[in-house]
Amino acid sequence: MSLRDRLQGALKEAMKARQAARLSTLRLINAAIKDREIANRSDGAEGLVSEDDILAILGKLVKQRQESARAYEEGGRLELAEKEIAEVAVIEEFLPRQLDSAEVEAAIVAAIAEVNAASIRDMGRVIAVLKGKYTGQMDFGAVGPMVKTRLG
Repeated sequence: MSLRDRLQGALKEAMKARQAARLSTLRLINAAIKDREIANRSDGAEGLVSEDDILAILGKLVKQRQESARAYEEGGRLELAEKEIAEVAVIEEFLPRQLDSAEVEAAIVAAIAEVNAASIRDMGRVIAVLKGKYTGQMDFGAVGPMVKTRLG
């Protein structure tokens, strides 16, 4: 079953069960996917987005929600922070399992070996290999500095 089908099924189930918060989050995901499809059409590409694009969108949504929750907690708005954290939980249901730090290190070493990276100039190629294999499974904002340390 494709990720898009799983999202649509979850949306229907949330409607039937009258789960307002879950339904709202699932609609938010669908809206983000639809926005990407519209942007693709205006760029001249085909309309539908791939599974990897959907995973990237979900990862971005999780990151946005986590940053918002942190900001709300710092501002003393705990009820809004809890809402953001609940949205993260719903979004993460559709993401693959996140790699732990040892697995991330092993993936970085393997990617460096795969492209025969020797210096910091090869960082883009290493990141491209990682994104191709591990989209949605690791935080590339944290991986970038790790790759840089290994190559630099």
